[in-house]
Amino acid sequence: MTTPKRNFLHSLWDFFCSLKLTMFLLISLAILSIIGTVIPQGVPPEEYLAQISPAKIKLYKTLGFFDMYHSWWFILLLYLLTSNLISCSIKRLPHIWKIITLPVTIMSDGLEKSLANQATIKSSNESTPVKERVVAFLSAEFAEPVVTEVDGTWHLFAQKTPWCRLSVYFVHLSVIIIFIGAMIGSLIGFKSFVNIPEGGSVSKIMLRSEKELDLGFSLRLEKFSVAKYANGAPKEFKSILTVLENGKPVPGYTNVRVIVNDPLTYKGITFYQSSYGNAGNYFFTVSDLDGKNPVSLSIAGQSSVNLPDGSSMHVMEATKDVSQFSPGLSGPAAQVELHTADGKAESFVVYANHPELNIQHARQHGTGPVIHFKGAEELMYTGLQVAKDPGVEVVWLGCFLMVIGIYAAFFMSHRRIWVRIQNGSVTIGGNASKNQGAFQQTFEGLVDRLKSDLTKEK
Repeated sequence: MTTPKRNFLHSLWDFFCSLKLTMFLLISLAILSIIGTVIPQGVPPEEYLAQISPAKIKLYKTLGFFDMYHSWWFILLLYLLTSNLISCSIKRLPHIWKIITLPVTIMSDGLEKSLANQATIKSSNESTPVKERVVAFLSAEFAEPVVTEVDGTWHLFAQKTPWCRLSVYFVHLSVIIIFIGAMIGSLIGFKSFVNIPEGGSVSKIMLRSEKELDLGFSLRLEKFSVAKYANGAPKEFKSILTVLENGKPVPGYTNVRVIVNDPLTYKGITFYQSSYGNAGNYFFTVSDLDGKNPVSLSIAGQSSVNLPDGSSMHVMEATKDVSQFSPGLSGPAAQVELHTADGKAESFVVYANHPELNIQHARQHGTGPVIHFKGAEELMYTGLQVAKDPGVEVVWLGCFLMVIGIYAAFFMSHRRIWVRIQNGSVTIGGNASKNQGAFQQTFEGLVDRLKSDLTKEK
């Protein structure tokens, strides 16, 4: 006897229906998700890039590790897992559907032997009256039975929650819907960041692909404010934003407060409070230790400036009154970071009202330069994350279906009871699709109550 050769399509179908493929894809997605958590996504911060070699940076960019959730190979894995789930469901669904819609209603000898829960009750009454009493009992205690007569033998069949066998397909469907929502968000949606100075507005953003996107409206920053704790740490920072259409404020979107976890959404685009800083200028004087060769410098916002000795400097933070941090001192101060020509970096505070402290610091760390802070032109900016995800509602639908499917899969079972009434004997059998221990207790209770009901005088 020869085994017929399977063609390519059959082999391909078996491949997509394979449980091994499911496990491989799930493990691969889990590992890659860990990589996406460890490696910064989007534009990596300079601190991270400084810790790894140029060869690794090139490799990570080639593999798409800096934007892996939008990479072609990650999307391909999602497509493969979706195809795998659909194939498995199609292969197994017809058998389950047959069990639900075309149940076996007659308890044959073969079926009786396969049932783990069985019992026999002797009755001296005629079969027809007994049948009527068993029908009434099952209707009241379990479910409405299907009654069949075969050669003078009565067969009764009752079942509960047969549809819960479809719960695994609800879970499969929910996962597929979540993937579809994620793909919609990946292909159509976007995520970007934008900085807006007070009084300024933006109507375009730069995407990760370095393409400019026109929002179709403008967003103006009316005011930005920061509330701080006593130690100077930010307590709350908020932006007051106005949406403009054709240069005019949109009713209902004027002076909208945006704080962390309380974003602004307009036309499907959401603006999240992300960061802030000073977009104004910081003013300094740089000189030698003896005060000669003074040079006035202006640093704009977060940018850096080169000093006469070849080093560079940028401002990390500034305050109008340093007394809240250093009792005994007063006036404006700024924390700066200095990068020397030989590659060393140092962070320290320079003062406006205490030049002697600036000179002392310069002498302790070499021959200069001496840096004096002259104040700041404060112009705050807000940093907003701009995101549009048209697939989020699809994802929520998938999550809802998943909750239903998981609940049905773990907490519900398909329970069936067969009864055969023949020659004064009532034979009962039953099974459940899961949780056999609990069903056995239910079955034994039904048998005891039925035996008591059949022995009553009518």
